[in-house]
Amino acid sequence: MSPVDDYRDLLDAARHRAVEWLDQVPERPIPPAADVGEVKDALGRTLPESTQDPRAVLDRLADAVEPGLLASQSPRFYGWVIGGTYPVALAADWLVSTWDQNGGMRHSSPSTTAVEDLAGEWLLDLLGLPAASAVGFVTGATTANLVGLAAGREHVLRKTGWDVSTEGLTGAPRVRLIAGAERHGSVDLAARYLGLGAARLVPSDDQGRIAVDALADALADGDGPAIVCLQAGSVHSGAFDDVGAAVAAAHEAGAWVHVDGAFGLWAAASPRLAHLTHGYETADSWATDAHKTLNVPYDSGIAIVADREAARTALGIRASYLVAAETSDPHETVPEMSRRSRGVPVWATLAWLGRQG
Repeated sequence: MSPVDDYRDLLDAARHRAVEWLDQVPERPIPPAADVGEVKDALGRTLPESTQDPRAVLDRLADAVEPGLLASQSPRFYGWVIGGTYPVALAADWLVSTWDQNGGMRHSSPSTTAVEDLAGEWLLDLLGLPAASAVGFVTGATTANLVGLAAGREHVLRKTGWDVSTEGLTGAPRVRLIAGAERHGSVDLAARYLGLGAARLVPSDDQGRIAVDALADALADGDGPAIVCLQAGSVHSGAFDDVGAAVAAAHEAGAWVHVDGAFGLWAAASPRLAHLTHGYETADSWATDAHKTLNVPYDSGIAIVADREAARTALGIRASYLVAAETSDPHETVPEMSRRSRGVPVWATLAWLGRQG
């Protein structure tokens, strides 16, 4: 038996279990039927002393795990903002695992880089965002928010003459972070990672939309570099900030504007809903998820930064052991040097749906 036969047998077994799971999802109960402890017991809590039969390992994994799964792909699932998975996205994701390419560098992975380049260009087109923007495929909206805020931190501090990449934050002018009271918690988390501290919160209305007049007052109440966080789609109500007016107020004060659009940014791709995102293209950076509205497998977030150089300066690195591309490498706009080619299922879904889909 050749090594390829080993792959074939195990992949056939995995396909069989996957199809079995998909067949039962529409009718099975939504909540998990087993808790963490029960799944651990079924898996076996002790590391085996010797090599095990791989088919037996795969079967034990599926048998133990399936009772503890949430049926989020079910048409009867209405919990949180969690998407299912389109067949073409799942199949493309299997190919990504099979190809096993490092999606971080153009020279090592030209094919998957080409796919992600196209996916990024199509996304900018569909979402009506500046065509020259940097697009990074990250783990989720939290990391996408981190990318936008990191680029913003780099940009506003550099305008004061401070190079945060070499000098760090100690002694730097304090960056004022301003956000609506109803912002998503991932914004707070990303800001914490970046050393920006807690945001100054601006009142929101009863639908969660930031009060633009109060934002202008907050910007005027102080000086120094500032970053403003807005949102496309409140997680509670689905409401959209008046980003056009808010960006105008923020830019007048010299602030960077980041938009958390985990699921709401996709409204721009719908002629019926695009009016909700009017003015969003005037912001400086945006975050969204592909595993929500676009229904590709976890993990798949998208970070978009209008100023490519700000993103590269904040997140990029050059080293002697890296063959640098003449333009830019995928790893220069995300916080990972080595990564999965997450943009491939995004491309496959967009290619399948087309603009009208």
